[in-house]
Amino acid sequence: MDTGSHLLLGVTLGGLAHLSPGVAGDPALAQAVMIAAVVGSHAPDFDTVVRVRGATAYIRYHRGVTHSIPALFLWPGVIALAVAAGCGVWEQLGVLYLWSFAAVVFHVFLDMLNTYGVQCLRPFSRRWVHLDILAIFEPFLFVLHAAAVVWWLFFGGKPGTICAAAYLLSAGYIGLRACQHQWLIRQVQRQLGVAGICHVIPSFHPFLWRFVVETDRQFYTGKVEYGRVCLEDLYQKERESDIIRATMGVDGVRAFLGFAQRIHVTCKELQDGYEVIWSDVRFWYDSQLPFGVDVRLDRKLNVVSLKLGWRKKAWSPPFV
Repeated sequence: MDTGSHLLLGVTLGGLAHLSPGVAGDPALAQAVMIAAVVGSHAPDFDTVVRVRGATAYIRYHRGVTHSIPALFLWPGVIALAVAAGCGVWEQLGVLYLWSFAAVVFHVFLDMLNTYGVQCLRPFSRRWVHLDILAIFEPFLFVLHAAAVVWWLFFGGKPGTICAAAYLLSAGYIGLRACQHQWLIRQVQRQLGVAGICHVIPSFHPFLWRFVVETDRQFYTGKVEYGRVCLEDLYQKERESDIIRATMGVDGVRAFLGFAQRIHVTCKELQDGYEVIWSDVRFWYDSQLPFGVDVRLDRKLNVVSLKLGWRKKAWSPPFV
C-alpha cells in the first residue's frame, strides 16, 4: 500500500494495543508501543533508499529482502531494541517486539494483496506474490482508519474498542474484495471464452477493474465495469529473434525479467539500428503498456541506450 496508509494503520494498530490492560494503564508504555507500531508499519519500505542507485536497483530490490521471511523477525527486533532504549522501557521489550512484529507482518500482508506484489517467500523462493485484491491506495480503508483515529483523539473514544472495530471491518472488506476478485475472474474467462492465465486488477473504484488474459499467442486486455466485461486491446506475441536475444543479457532487462509477470516484447527497425521494447502487460492502462524497459541497439547489436521504468507521468494512472 501507499506510505500514508501504512503509517495510518500503524497508528490504529497502536490504538488496538490498548485492549491490553498493561498498555492502557501505562502511558509511557502506550507511547512506546505507538512508536513501535508506526515505525514497524513502514519499516519494510525503508528499502526505497535504493532508488538513489537508479531504476534497475529499485526494481531488483524494492519489496524484496526487506519483505522476506527473515525480515519479519529482524525488523521487530531492531525496532523494539531502539524504542525500548529511547523510551526507557527495557522491562517491556517483549511487548514492544510483539506489536512491532504485528505491524511488520501486516505491512507485508497488505503489500501482498496488491498488483505490484512482494517477494515474501524469500529465501525459499524469489517468486513475486501478488493477489490483485486491493489497489495501492484503498479509499475505504483509509477513511475507515482515519475516522477511528479522529474519534479516538478528538471525541474521547476508547482506542482499543474503536480500533478493534476498524480492524474487524477491514477484515470484512478485504474478504469481500477477495470474493469479488474471484467472481470477476470467472466472468472474464466465461465471456472471453479463451483458455489462458487471467489477471483481474483493481482500481481505486470498487466496481472498476482491468483484466489481462495471456494465451499462447496473444494478450487480451480490457476493463470490467460493474460486472460488464469490455475487451479493448489485443497484443500479439512476437517470436524471439537475434535482436531481442541481444538485449536479454543487459542488466536493466535482467532486472525487469526478474520482476515482470506477463511479458510482451516488440522489436522495430530504426534508421541507425533497432529498438526493443519490453513491457509487463499487467500494468496495461488505456490502450498503453506504461511499464517496461526500452533498449536501443546499433546495427551490430550493441546497446546504445536503455530506459527502465514507467512510460507515464507520476500523477497518471495506473498507480501501483
